[in-house]
Amino acid sequence: MKDARQTEAEILAALEKAVDQMDEEGAVKSAQDALLAGIDPYFAITNGLSKGMALVSDKYESGVYFVPEILLCADAMYAAIEVLKPHLKPQQSGDNTPVIIGVIEGDIHDIGKSIVRLMLEAGGFTVYDLGNDVPVSAFIEKAREIGRGIIAVSTLMSTTMPGMARLIETLKSEGLRDSFKVMIGGGPVSQSFAAKIGADAYGANAMEGVRIAARWQEVLR
Repeated sequence: MKDARQTEAEILAALEKAVDQMDEEGAVKSAQDALLAGIDPYFAITNGLSKGMALVSDKYESGVYFVPEILLCADAMYAAIEVLKPHLKPQQSGDNTPVIIGVIEGDIHDIGKSIVRLMLEAGGFTVYDLGNDVPVSAFIEKAREIGRGIIAVSTLMSTTMPGMARLIETLKSEGLRDSFKVMIGGGPVSQSFAAKIGADAYGANAMEGVRIAARWQEVLR
């Protein structure tokens, strides 16, 4: 009889592999296996599917994969998420705290952002998804409309990171900085960069992002 922990590891590895190899059917089966094995859907997404997309991102950056492969990998990931999504149970009470989320201008890669949005919505937060390639002005416009909350901004391209700094500076110049907590994330981003530009937090992954947002609820009420 197999050790249960090994079974879990195998399923997570299968999810990761299915995404990396553009195997939509395999991703769906592995997601079903995860549910049957009692693996928490959040855990399956973060430690299986997200890791698969991390491999895909690395291959894209190194020129092994191109846009068509990225799209097929994303299809596999989303197919698995559709299986897991109905079983996502709120782990934190978002208390309808509004979150503005988007990928900073110059970057069209929104898969990681979409996973974070899914997790936040499941956590009870009201999420305003601005999409990808979002100019600073669009973040500011939505911030003015909402008035108070969280701004989560990501990128997978180091060349667009200065846009995050511009966003924070513009929030300050527009008198909005004290009304919003700003979280940044993405492949090239780090805690030291977050500190450098004056962001409130760095989210290393989707679950960490939700945990950070949950800690901010009391402050933002």
